[in-house]
Amino acid sequence: MAEACRDEFARFVKEVRPALRRTAFQLSDDWYEADDLVQRTLMAIHRHWDTIEERDKIAAYARTIMTRLLISDRRSLRWSREILNDLPPEPEPTPDPYALLGDRMVLMDALAGLAPRQRAAVILRYWEDRSVEETARAMGSRSSTVRSQTVRALATLRSALEAEGDGNAEDAPDEQISGPCGEPELN
Repeated sequence: MAEACRDEFARFVKEVRPALRRTAFQLSDDWYEADDLVQRTLMAIHRHWDTIEERDKIAAYARTIMTRLLISDRRSLRWSREILNDLPPEPEPTPDPYALLGDRMVLMDALAGLAPRQRAAVILRYWEDRSVEETARAMGSRSSTVRSQTVRALATLRSALEAEGDGNAEDAPDEQISGPCGEPELN
């Protein structure tokens, strides 16, 4: 008996589902919501399939259930939906990926200007994060030599980077300083 009920419900679903889906789309104007609505309607009918007596009028009953489900959903959404009164906050601007590239190129040029032992001392100490003793072993020299090479290399790098920074300031166009009314100030 239960097998016959399942087969009868399966035949009903195959016959009615396409029409119910079109009706659900006309009601909701969204295919995804229409599919959900049809599924919920069929679940409601399935729960009461054994007690439904007039099976010839079941399509109309399904449309009634579907309409009531949609109205209930829209009513509950009206009270629970959040309404924005203002624009959402702007996201943090993404950093320019090429801004650091210029700094890196300047640094690489400055490193290229160092003597080979000074460059090795700086790379081993700061790039590879080695201790003075490890750097001395790698370079085949004493710790005091590594320290002095590192100090001289850092001084050379600082002066090269400062000169690069000063060069950029000289390349900038001269801007005229204006007074409070937009008139040029006299120096």
